Amino acid sequence: MNGPRELARRDALCAAAVRALTGDEALHYRGGRLYRHLRPVPLHAPHLRGERRDEEDLDSTRGAADASALRIAYSDAALHRDMTPEEPVERMVFDILEQLRCETRVPAGMEGVRRNVRHRFDAWSLACYETGLLDSDIGLLIYTVAQMAESRLSGCAVLEATEGIIEATRAALAPSLGHALAGMRRHCADQRAFAVHALDIARIVGEMVRDVRHAFVEHDASSDDDKQDVARTMLGAWFDIDDEEGGIERLALAASGDSAAREASGENYRVFTTRYDKTIRPATTIRAALLREYRERLDDLIAARHINVPRLARMLQAAITVPRRDGWSFGEEEGRIDGRRLAQVVASPNERRVFRRERERPHADCAVSFLIDCSGSMKSSIEPVAVMIDVLVRALGMAGVVTEVLGFTTGQWNGGRAKLDWLAKGRPKHPGRLNEACNMIFKEGDASWRAARGDIAALFKADLFREGIDGEAVDWACSRLVARDEARRIVVVISDGSPMDSATAQANDPNYLDQHLREVVAKHEAARTVEVLGLGVGLDLSPYYRHHFAVDLSVPPDMTLFAKLAAWLGARRRHGT
Repeated sequence: MNGPRELARRDALCAAAVRALTGDEALHYRGGRLYRHLRPVPLHAPHLRGERRDEEDLDSTRGAADASALRIAYSDAALHRDMTPEEPVERMVFDILEQLRCETRVPAGMEGVRRNVRHRFDAWSLACYETGLLDSDIGLLIYTVAQMAESRLSGCAVLEATEGIIEATRAALAPSLGHALAGMRRHCADQRAFAVHALDIARIVGEMVRDVRHAFVEHDASSDDDKQDVARTMLGAWFDIDDEEGGIERLALAASGDSAAREASGENYRVFTTRYDKTIRPATTIRAALLREYRERLDDLIAARHINVPRLARMLQAAITVPRRDGWSFGEEEGRIDGRRLAQVVASPNERRVFRRERERPHADCAVSFLIDCSGSMKSSIEPVAVMIDVLVRALGMAGVVTEVLGFTTGQWNGGRAKLDWLAKGRPKHPGRLNEACNMIFKEGDASWRAARGDIAALFKADLFREGIDGEAVDWACSRLVARDEARRIVVVISDGSPMDSATAQANDPNYLDQHLREVVAKHEAARTVEVLGLGVGLDLSPYYRHHFAVDLSVPPDMTLFAKLAAWLGARRRHGT
């Protein structure tokens, strides 16, 4: 394992290499991700993305950086965008092929770069095999195409560890892809000519994937029309959800910066007083009749959207759950020989049902906490947010996932009693957080959706929405999940802006809470006990959260949005947990 100091050194080394290859001084690394200024640089191929950089070797980390630099240096982004197909699978394959083309353009004399890039691709290939991505027909198909293209373009053999696994698929693909692969190799230096052949391959693979998904629908035992969406979630690990689905290009970027007060004082984040902080259950502060009205209002909003919750539950189950062994299935026509049926083989040589197979069932050893920013600006979006939360909580519960719904705000506007105490003490410099923090519990993890449905409707209580101290709230939500026993723990922070508390900003500086939020998220990412995801409401939250997704809730949430959220939540599923 690599400590924070070693990871920071790697980031600096990778940034220097990328700037040297591209000549772009605005490029830098943060948290293992390449940024240009404050905007993350899209990663167009799965072998450039890694979730456990603390366990990567240096050559693999450098390989990802060098490959990203080659893409920036040798690919015309506008031309690529104009020629990219609309269909998602075809677009993904086209992106991978263009990335592999750029990786052949290593300048003369830079053999170290060539070795790093090749090492990265091989490390990713081995990880695909070890984590089970090749177990599905779709995964094996896309992986085989990537291996064939890389081998043809680079002139190197495919990875020996998976050569036997892909051999049959490669032989079947060779007649249909051979001409296009040869054309790509001839035109590696000409992006436009290369793209013509890459589009042919993308189209063929897209048709094959659609055929596989259609076969899944035909043979699956489910009866609803969600089978297409369940099949689509099987592709989640191959897509860069952050860039493809998060609306980064369409939505504004959250402003972020470092705290001048922290730098001037040389101190860490401070809280002036915790005397007035509190944790409340908003439902207990609302009259029962009014709470029923809120629940009826929420039910009407959901009914108007015609959300198929059981369908969504199956999509989430496909995205989040992992298989777990659950005994044996006997009387099978293939598998391991069942010793108890050997006499049957002697008595009836034509009998084939003498095998047994291990039975696996989906298992969701996972807890998800939704942490809602209840600052004043969120009040205008609370109806679609409440619909989204209520539907997700209900569907996740049906999929066997533990959920809780939390919120955060302040006890008062403009500092409240904490600020009055500060004024009474003569306004000492750099007081730190200067308001009354208020954390809220709308649903406990051990409560069912049915038991908590009324409490969730308390989100409609208008006077909850004041100001936001995000960093401390994220820390609180993570600490609650750490106390649970589930193997995978996820905090989804739902917010429409940067942290803001007027009293704290005036007494320190506007970036005081901002910097603390980034530090808290980075701390939990390094600890790896909780996954912290940022769900931006009309805003790109990438300056704060490495794993982010932006939604435009000016249009009420529908099944299309929920399908994207299911794939996003499942994209970082830990295989084997």
